[in-house]
Amino acid sequence: MKLNKTWMRILGGVGLAALLLATLAWADNNTDIANEAAKQMAEATGSPSSMPWWAWPTILLFFCFVLGIIAVLAGVGGGVLFVPLVSGFFPFHLDFVRGAGLLVALAGALAAGPGLLKRNLASLRLALPVALIASSCAIVGAFLGLALPGNVVQICLGGTIMGIAILLLTSKNTARPVVTKQDALGLALGINGAYMEANGEIVEWKTHRTLPGLLLFIIIGIMAGMFGLGAGWANVPVLNLLMGAPLKVAVGTSKFLLSITDTSAAWVYLNQGCVIPLMAIPSIIGLMMGSFVGVRLLAKAKPAFIRYMVIGVLLFAGGKALAKGLGF
Repeated sequence: MKLNKTWMRILGGVGLAALLLATLAWADNNTDIANEAAKQMAEATGSPSSMPWWAWPTILLFFCFVLGIIAVLAGVGGGVLFVPLVSGFFPFHLDFVRGAGLLVALAGALAAGPGLLKRNLASLRLALPVALIASSCAIVGAFLGLALPGNVVQICLGGTIMGIAILLLTSKNTARPVVTKQDALGLALGINGAYMEANGEIVEWKTHRTLPGLLLFIIIGIMAGMFGLGAGWANVPVLNLLMGAPLKVAVGTSKFLLSITDTSAAWVYLNQGCVIPLMAIPSIIGLMMGSFVGVRLLAKAKPAFIRYMVIGVLLFAGGKALAKGLGF
């Protein structure tokens, strides 16, 4: 059954990609639509390009397909790779890249959310207080990111990406942290639960150090809105290592959280006109297709090698963003 579902998803993604390419070909033959599309792409790149307007969406589709495969094999979210790599290697303005990055992270979270809630791997009791803080701060971060000068955002983005790479290199999550006594705040908010392992074992869990964990989500929310990176790279270590949630619950709740946090920030970018469908749609379809294929390849690949490769690419992309922000 699982094999059939996976292949159905892959075929569905191929169908969507074919539909997108056919739509681009049709639009290119319609003068009014083609002119409007060319105007949008010129706005995104900052200047008229010698390439036809449909070239960038097509390249983005295939680039994000590869990105989706790598993200699954490396065990990171697509959003955290999308913004640094697309802003570093494509000519798009950073505001449009961040807007598309939030929608990419949001699409993945919305797809996974219902299944995670059904299996008790995403806890509403844990997610709601965190989401209230992170989504409010993501709105502040989005306004902050759009208000700051471009070079300042580039420098901050470069530093953040290099910090994420170091975090990926050094963090060692714990499958089931030992929480001997729940703190008063966690107890008052009822942050506890249970889930069933594949072997039928019931795992009960509760949190500790709840207040410092919640305070850290102020910073995480601001960074998620400001850079459009999604925030799974920060959510999981805080929920797992600091607050003591089991790794599966931390990952599931983090994925569910993204659907709330990124929605808040995405509205700000949409309202400011920083989301262009010709960038967002091929990116989302490409990453979805790549994720489905990546899941199929996961059993045969060497994730450790891919993970170190991604860390190297993130360090390079972070350095490139820093250099761009500093004017080199």
